Amino acid sequence: MASLIEWKVPQASQPRAEDYPYDLERALSSVVGLHSIVPSDAFTADTLGVERAGNGVLIDDGVVLTIGYLITEAETVWLHLSDGRVVQGHPLGFDQETGFGLVQALGKIDFPSLEVGSSKAVEVGERVVVGGAGGRTRSLAGRIAAKQEFAGYWEYLLDEALFATPAHPEWSGAALVGDDGRLVGIGSLLVQEAAGDDVVKGNMFVPVDLLAPILDHLLRTGRSPEIGRAHV
Repeated sequence: MASLIEWKVPQASQPRAEDYPYDLERALSSVVGLHSIVPSDAFTADTLGVERAGNGVLIDDGVVLTIGYLITEAETVWLHLSDGRVVQGHPLGFDQETGFGLVQALGKIDFPSLEVGSSKAVEVGERVVVGGAGGRTRSLAGRIAAKQEFAGYWEYLLDEALFATPAHPEWSGAALVGDDGRLVGIGSLLVQEAAGDDVVKGNMFVPVDLLAPILDHLLRTGRSPEIGRAHV
């Protein structure tokens, strides 16, 4: 899992603003750092840790979309903004079928939200930016390597997960930004697959198309709708 340490993507792998048809800096300013504290007696403390760190994406006024394992059972959440400020957050909900989590900022965030796009429209080979908190130096220029089923050993299934390469070193909750400058996925895992004699590392992203059917319910109740929906 990602941690709040000082690092940056090697310069050769960083996205360059002139290579994209949208405002790259504006898009990346929507990505925040996320740090959560979980009680030591929590059910997930032994497996996921009592301190968890990663990223989240501002998708609405004070609403941050992230990967749910970062905030599961969290009693304290802090959001690290691109201007250096830290704002406390409140875990709004976690959807077990998709893996999405939502956090509500408890302080004012003066940054634009990132428009949600269509993961279904993304094509294999399309260039993307994997956005980490901290702007361009913590983000990665990449490509969509595959769109395929992902089944986790913990009874987790996505019909068409997004896989991007190269791998981002802080993938948890990272923003997958499509070539139109809109959000198409949220970082979940580091994966590696055999490609001939080589092993290719990349990240698995939860497709953002899974968010719309559950967003209102998550905002209202903090829980998943009682129907099977993690399929696109």
